[in-house]
Amino acid sequence: MSYKLKSFLVFLIFLNSCKEHSAEKVSSLQQEKSVTSLKENRYPASLEKVFHAHGGLNSWKGFKTLEYSISKDDYNEKHTVSLFSRKDIIKAPDYSLGFDGENVWKLDVLGNFKGDAVFYHNLFFYFYAMPFVLADEGITYAETPNLEFKGVSYPGVKISYDVGVGTSFKDNYYLHYHPETYKMEWLGYTVTYRNGEASNNIKWIRYNDWQSVEKMILPKSITWYSYEGREIQEAKKTMLFSDVKLYKEEFLMDFFVAPKEAIYVMKK
Repeated sequence: MSYKLKSFLVFLIFLNSCKEHSAEKVSSLQQEKSVTSLKENRYPASLEKVFHAHGGLNSWKGFKTLEYSISKDDYNEKHTVSLFSRKDIIKAPDYSLGFDGENVWKLDVLGNFKGDAVFYHNLFFYFYAMPFVLADEGITYAETPNLEFKGVSYPGVKISYDVGVGTSFKDNYYLHYHPETYKMEWLGYTVTYRNGEASNNIKWIRYNDWQSVEKMILPKSITWYSYEGREIQEAKKTMLFSDVKLYKEEFLMDFFVAPKEAIYVMKK
């Protein structure tokens, strides 16, 4: 075999190898692009528009701590939540309770807190941080019929949770938004019974009173309505939120640690 022929054969082998490597690289890039696209588009397009109408999901993820106060009959409860770890603490004049990342605790020397601390400690955070909490991991999105109220038809998204996600993964949420502005207008939700059975009773809250906090559109108040199935009736009870703050910084973890006098609370 001549030197030129050998050289030509070596060149062909090298060229074929380059083509195979190039094809593998393109295939790898396509797979990576496909995975990235899936991650970026894991929310329904309508829900993406709702996030955008409320300031944007990426902007929300830039904050690490949320504070707000809830007006009670004759006092305020101050709620502070770590948006990443979901540790939280509630402070009232005569009691406090919180979640340190592993356990729920309560400090209530006078016995003034009458609720279930395990159920209550993050209950209103999920109502308040709408719609952004609906971007959490472990959520499945589905279509749901429009909600009709006073001549307006509100499109919606059904939210359910993967098994084992959160303390009540059998709960469902129904977010309904204004068809023109895409701002959230209604939240339907179910509450799992204490025996662990899922409920089909959907309660309804209206979200039509908003405030701007660090350019994020968050609730100023929310109102529960009476209902018959999906037929909304009259307003019943309104909850007011005040002193709302968003922080770019994570609070020191000691902030959420139970005081020495507190007791740990087991799930009932």
